[in-house]
Amino acid sequence: MKAVGIVVEYNPFHNGHLFQVEQARKLTGADVVIVVMSGTFLQRGEPAIVSKWQRAKMALTAGVDLVIELPYMYSTQKAEIFANGAISLLAAMGVEFINFGSESGNIEDFENLHMFMKSHQTTFDQLVKAKMKLGLSYPRATSEAFCQLEPDSSILTLTEPNNILGFHYIKAISEQGHKIKATTTLRKQAHYHDRDITQKRIASATSIRQAIANGQSIEVKHVMPETSFRLINEYKEAFSLLHTWEHYYNLLQYKILSTPLNDLGLIYECEEGLEYRMKQASKLSSSFTEWMEYMKTKRYTWTRLQRLATHVLTNTTKAEMKEVLSLKPQYIRLLGMNQIGQAYLNQTKKQRALPLITKPAKLEGTVADIEERVTNVYIAPLDTKQRTKQIREEMTRPPILIQ
Repeated sequence: MKAVGIVVEYNPFHNGHLFQVEQARKLTGADVVIVVMSGTFLQRGEPAIVSKWQRAKMALTAGVDLVIELPYMYSTQKAEIFANGAISLLAAMGVEFINFGSESGNIEDFENLHMFMKSHQTTFDQLVKAKMKLGLSYPRATSEAFCQLEPDSSILTLTEPNNILGFHYIKAISEQGHKIKATTTLRKQAHYHDRDITQKRIASATSIRQAIANGQSIEVKHVMPETSFRLINEYKEAFSLLHTWEHYYNLLQYKILSTPLNDLGLIYECEEGLEYRMKQASKLSSSFTEWMEYMKTKRYTWTRLQRLATHVLTNTTKAEMKEVLSLKPQYIRLLGMNQIGQAYLNQTKKQRALPLITKPAKLEGTVADIEERVTNVYIAPLDTKQRTKQIREEMTRPPILIQ
């Protein structure tokens, strides 16, 4: 059985994702579609609006065959680390192909970009470092450094989010020495950060979340598979919320104000005295949005600061992250499968490069400690009974099986 892998967040699963799953299967002739999906907190430092279980179920009912989890150590990171972790796990699952969405739709564009960057890497790194010393944010520094290299007009730019991720997927495959063939699907209609819902059947996840947050969930029904729409509403009805940063602000504020400055300075991505700024922001801000507005500077993007806030909540230190990132992934966490996925797991059991974990109770070590904390933080806004039940279920719940 041939497998194609896709790196996803599905926050939430919508018609654009459905199109990609169908195209990935069609482009590669794969028998199996495997997705590696971020768990509870995502690359932009945001909580997923519904649990990983709901999102995995959305995917499996829409044609995905296997869902594995991208651990926190990779999921809440800049593009390079995010891509490295995802590709490692997909390679361990034995995929022959990967597929990613892009504004280009032409895989040769990404291969040319990779070759261009490979031949200019030292100069590029020096330029980025110099620009960050001038106070620019990392994304701005990389963008300006790329332009300064004066690439030919045929070379893709490193400005679109999906181009950046696509480049890093191809780079990770090359640097890790895999024989995985990359393919790309042209994004249909909606762009990554589009905020408006139209009558078209495809909208961005950003616009869908915005509409739902504004109480306009009926407006998004036509841009999502029916099951995805139903599962979101079921979650909201069961837990009386869809997770946003505002649900965590009280906890974040308490954590910052009750933690000594020295300890805050040990948190991953806390640099250049940001612990002082966090303390002050927490004393003056009555909402997460206010806190972020106070924290934001030219040097630190909204995304970078949200990731820092996530690491504060989960108490993830620089030392812990250095330890876990120095290792390759230690296991594959299975979230769900259908019968095709189950058959693939049985067929590839002896060839799989990493152990397949179905229940985190079997895990030990720093990675397991971090994952447990992350889960406990994610469910913190639920009421006490629901929270206790979710903690228990997370440790013992078997993977989803769609018959």
